Amino acid sequence: MRNFISGGSTLTITAGADIASGEGVLQGAIFGVAAGDIANGEQGTLNLTGVYELPKAGSQAWSVGARVYWDASAGRCTTAASGNTFIGVAYEAVGSGASETLGKVRLNGAAAGA
Repeated sequence: MRNFISGGSTLTITAGADIASGEGVLQGAIFGVAAGDIANGEQGTLNLTGVYELPKAGSQAWSVGARVYWDASAGRCTTAASGNTFIGVAYEAVGSGASETLGKVRLNGAAAGA
């Protein structure tokens, strides 16, 4: 098939700021995780699918399969939908303790809000 472009599990972007490897990035309506460090103005790859450990709001407990959203202003995941962008589901349960600030998220691999 001559019109095939890609499997769609990655996206090449030009960074508008320095991005660290493993950092969550909202690029338009697509959320991904940086596959490596990307310097401001340089091209790099975002992974759009898979399971990643990402920063989360410490005050929230997650159950397996809970909808997870990206809070761009805080640079972390949350289960609060209002004003945030849907990115996937909780892959593992996690508690709500103040020190529980990481959660495993299965990215939905689709445009945000889909």
